[in-house]
Amino acid sequence: MCLVVLAFDIAAEYPLVVAGNRDEFHARPTQDAGWWADDSKILGGRDLQAGGTWLAIHRSGRFATVTNYREVEPRSAGLRSRGHLVVDFLQSELAPVDFLKSIDGSDYAGFNLLAADRRSVAYLSNRSGDVRQLPKGVYSLGNATLDDPREKVERSRMRLGSLIENDTANETELLRLLADRDRDSAENIKSDRLPFSTAHALTAPFVLLPDYGTRCSTVVRVDRAGNWTFLERRFNAAGTRTGESRYSQSAA
Repeated sequence: MCLVVLAFDIAAEYPLVVAGNRDEFHARPTQDAGWWADDSKILGGRDLQAGGTWLAIHRSGRFATVTNYREVEPRSAGLRSRGHLVVDFLQSELAPVDFLKSIDGSDYAGFNLLAADRRSVAYLSNRSGDVRQLPKGVYSLGNATLDDPREKVERSRMRLGSLIENDTANETELLRLLADRDRDSAENIKSDRLPFSTAHALTAPFVLLPDYGTRCSTVVRVDRAGNWTFLERRFNAAGTRTGESRYSQSAA
């Protein structure tokens, strides 16, 4: 994922609301969201190159998502794929905080990981220090640390907060939040060794570039009884919708 907004324990009906965009090279092979053949308790898309995932949910309601931490230097060879962090959490029985404390961050390139069960949400970046158990609130995550004040990240967080406050955080409105293609002002762009046009495109919540961009938008909502819904909407390089999948699970 490259943009995630999350509301924890503030919506009346849904204590966990998550919406996120996965930005990736369009040539990278990907499996659409679905129940995994090799672990039928996990639902999510799949990175067919490295085998992990950017966002997934367990039948029990355990949930995790990971974003890359954007760095100037190229990643070292031999590191484990960050997408396996999501899978490892879903296949464990540890509480979110305990699982995150068990991670050796040196095994991975820079990452941000959000992990949740029906009782708590926790956050870890191997570029920012200690594990955090998150109090109730609204959070946003991009390719820096949690609640980094970059314009698109803060804009998306505020929009989710407004939806929660107005009791309109439904799938339609959450997908509209993720579909925001407005870029930051040109004078605010820091290229970080990227061409200006690329750096500018990356300031929109929904990224459009010829070879890289928003591949899918995902909305997850878990209610107070533990019932959850999962919606993935997919896009091509032109930003045109190519498919959609919706799943739900009732609490045991």
